[in-house]
Amino acid sequence: MEIPSVMSSSRAYLDYNATAPLRPEARAAMLAALDLTGNASSVHTEGRRARAVIEAGRAEVAALAGARVSDVVFTSGATEAANWVMTRPWRRIVVSAIEHPCVLEAARRSCADVDVLAVKPDGAADVDELARLLAGYGNGDGEILVAVQHANNETGIVQPVADVVAIARDYGARVLIDAVQTAGRIALNFDARGADFMLLSSHKIGGPKGVGALVVSEDARLPAMIVGGGQEKGRRAGTENVEAIVGFGAAAAAARRDLDRAGEIETLRDALEAGLARVTPDVRIIGQGVSRLANTCLAGLAGGKAETIVIALDLNGVAASAGAACSSGTTKRSAVLDAMGVDDDVAQGMVRFSLGWASREEDVAACVSAWQRVNKVRGRERQVA
Repeated sequence: MEIPSVMSSSRAYLDYNATAPLRPEARAAMLAALDLTGNASSVHTEGRRARAVIEAGRAEVAALAGARVSDVVFTSGATEAANWVMTRPWRRIVVSAIEHPCVLEAARRSCADVDVLAVKPDGAADVDELARLLAGYGNGDGEILVAVQHANNETGIVQPVADVVAIARDYGARVLIDAVQTAGRIALNFDARGADFMLLSSHKIGGPKGVGALVVSEDARLPAMIVGGGQEKGRRAGTENVEAIVGFGAAAAAARRDLDRAGEIETLRDALEAGLARVTPDVRIIGQGVSRLANTCLAGLAGGKAETIVIALDLNGVAASAGAACSSGTTKRSAVLDAMGVDDDVAQGMVRFSLGWASREEDVAACVSAWQRVNKVRGRERQVA
């Protein structure tokens, strides 16, 4: 089977929140790992070599998360990790209205009592409502779970996770933090946060697809995900995906090294937003004025259709997305913008641009130019209509 080559330099890739391009460090590490013969559960020399590179990868992921090495469990991705946490028989689960579908849907499937926590118009979870909800449940005794993103994947708006953890602790609730979008973009400190679970995903930080991690605090009781072997300390049986874990670890090391480049990424993002506003003065950008990820821009024009704009941008050499890229390539109205109370006329035309480790000034310029061309066509169509 012929595999397409890496992304073309003639295109502008602005969809890092969906998947970041593979970092060269991760590619090199994975290629080297392909030559390892042994099963990591074997005690002979070859097996110990495979085990050593897995544990080195685990240490790098733990360092990125600000967690103990022993708290990191490798999974096939953040979706599996979220579903795993939900398998525990929680008495009640509270999830914010802007959570990723893998958290919302897993919660609803596994627990009969799920409360959806509202967000304020600025996109932040309503911590006052959280306190009221938890006060009404009585002492959670560790049997109530609160799930909240560190930052939203569509808007980039950073959530008040410190307040969420503090309130949950007051009422004996456990906390799951989805750090998929903040890993490598904001310094994480799982141990200091006081949360119980954290979700991580390799392909968001420039590692391979199909591998992620669940960070589990020492005192958080969680049943095994898969049984039948002693891998991952008996928590997830099955022969480990050595090459993917090694790539994840290399990407985690590079992402942690690049944390101090957030200012450069923010400069590119600000230049993008200034360019969009220059060529379409009526553009609406979500999250300006509040704390959000330095790499994310959710922009749109009233009366637009996001799926049409995304296709048109693609034809003009720009890769972007209409909100979350988690529904088999489909585009639909954003539940996140619904929760924020964004007018339908604006919400249906929102396009997400997200930058990352390989983004260039040329990408921003190409995007602004394509946006201008696409919306000139749209403007003529509206005049005819």
